[in-house]
Amino acid sequence: MYSDTAPNPRPCEDGQGCLPPCAPLAVPHVPFQQKGSKRYDQSEALANGTLFPGLNLPFHLKSPAASLPEGAAAELQALNFVVTELGLYLDTHKDDAEAAGLFQQYAELAKEGKRRYEAMYGPLVQKNAIQKGAYTWLNDPWPWEYCKEGGTK
Repeated sequence: MYSDTAPNPRPCEDGQGCLPPCAPLAVPHVPFQQKGSKRYDQSEALANGTLFPGLNLPFHLKSPAASLPEGAAAELQALNFVVTELGLYLDTHKDDAEAAGLFQQYAELAKEGKRRYEAMYGPLVQKNAIQKGAYTWLNDPWPWEYCKEGGTK
């Protein structure tokens, strides 16, 4: 009989997972993430929909790099995605000090990225719309109205 408490002499490689020998057919299985799993950088993570290559299975879906947006908004989106992914990982691996350190680093990068973005384009959320004593939420141009060169359309 299979025991999930039996010692595993060799951990599974990323993307391999382990299944009990007596697993019934047609029962979904989600591989357990192990500490020290390989990670994509933030842009690759966003393109793949996961920070961890081992979870990018079985379909290996990936957005073509050319279809990913560029610029401050895309960078901020990628940083926030990594913070979310690391937070989800830490929900099940709370004692992984390396991941906790990465979470703090990326959270700081995202905070700084948001500050830079708002300095260039204005507030991202309405609650930050008071700037220098004036309500700026409805001021033009909106972020999508900027050209790549930094000017407006």
